[in-house]
Amino acid sequence: MDDDITRQADRGRAVPSGRVARLGAFGRLAGGVAGGMLAEGVRRLAAGERPRVGDLILTPANATRIADRLSHLRGAAMKLGQMISMDAGDLLPAELSAILARLRNQAYRMPPRQLDAVLRAEWGAEWRRRFALFEASPIAAASIGQVHRATLHDGRVLAVKVQYPGVADSIDADVDNVATLLRVSNLLPPTLDLSPLLREAKRQLREEADYRREGEQMRLYAERLAGDARYVVPELYEALTTPRVLVMSFVEGQSVEALAETDADTRDGAMTALVSLVLRELFAFGVMQTDPNFANYRWQSDEGTGGRLVLLDFGATRAVPAGTAEAYRRLIAAGLARDLDRVRDIAVETGFLGREAAAAHRPAVDRMVAAIDAAMNRPGPFDFGDRSFVPVVREEARAMIGDRATWHVPDVETLFVQRKVSGTALLAARLKAKVDVRGLAARAIWPD
Repeated sequence: MDDDITRQADRGRAVPSGRVARLGAFGRLAGGVAGGMLAEGVRRLAAGERPRVGDLILTPANATRIADRLSHLRGAAMKLGQMISMDAGDLLPAELSAILARLRNQAYRMPPRQLDAVLRAEWGAEWRRRFALFEASPIAAASIGQVHRATLHDGRVLAVKVQYPGVADSIDADVDNVATLLRVSNLLPPTLDLSPLLREAKRQLREEADYRREGEQMRLYAERLAGDARYVVPELYEALTTPRVLVMSFVEGQSVEALAETDADTRDGAMTALVSLVLRELFAFGVMQTDPNFANYRWQSDEGTGGRLVLLDFGATRAVPAGTAEAYRRLIAAGLARDLDRVRDIAVETGFLGREAAAAHRPAVDRMVAAIDAAMNRPGPFDFGDRSFVPVVREEARAMIGDRATWHVPDVETLFVQRKVSGTALLAARLKAKVDVRGLAARAIWPD
């Protein structure tokens, strides 16, 4: 199956762009999942088992169908699949988590004819005359668009991000369809109200689909980080940017995950720069790029400076409300003071932790807080590669996760910020970086 998907991705696969076509794609997904459920149910019943509906839906074959279909649809459908795989991997059944993880790297590219149609609509029939060279094969393909390298007649090299057709118009329906998929998979209790989160997800995805807005956010980030040699932000090429095509200077760099093969000082320096940026976004800028996908970062090696972090994607940039920043400030202050009771109480007051869950599982909550506190306060910089506290936290959380009656959805603003914080920690763990998190956090909340 993986080889088939790879060959299809190399050939290109047209994006379903109309509402009817996308609805039909979800219909085919539902039909395929239902057929898989039937076959698996027969097999298990013949073996003397009495499987639950959720067990039948979340088979490896059905998970593969889901990942493949979301990759074909791209847009909001694939974006939500990526978010689920990064943010809730430890909570999902192993089969679904493993397959959805492929969505972080798997995306079919548009075939040349569809790409040409999009660029004709945005730039006119003679669009190729604008360039000395436009590379037809994309250098990257993601959930909302794909990126091409192009060279102007004056020699400047650009990166051109082209949005898949129909993505912007299908956001609401795609989000609703993926939410339905989660419901029927029995992953979420029926009492959990996802309405505020789904509304906000639709709003954010609509903003991500507006490439003029993203270009402006990129320009503003370049201004905020001007003079800081640790970061590189591409330069917006406004003359060719439209709501569906974003054009910027092409910036060389290697995959940020390739840092795993470098020396410890380089890895630690890169992650110190990224953690510092997250703290500045939260407490100084009041604005945060909330998508922590690893593909949004590149790394430029430089023996003289130690290297630079390349920031590539600004579509998920959003304002951080003062109340959200203050909640994090209070939580960090309590953590730095090692006042564990106050950490728990603030987590409940600010909505990080549900009041019912904290009351029903207080001993487990206290043990989790204590485990994290002990890890954070070992001598020296925090070692993200030392995950010894994670099994403790996961085991203590097991009963809370199983108690679906106390599941809690935090405030949506907190969720978007926490997504960036958690994704940054995940990357630091992947790189086994050591970072003075306590020192950086203290300077961020008490700058004077």
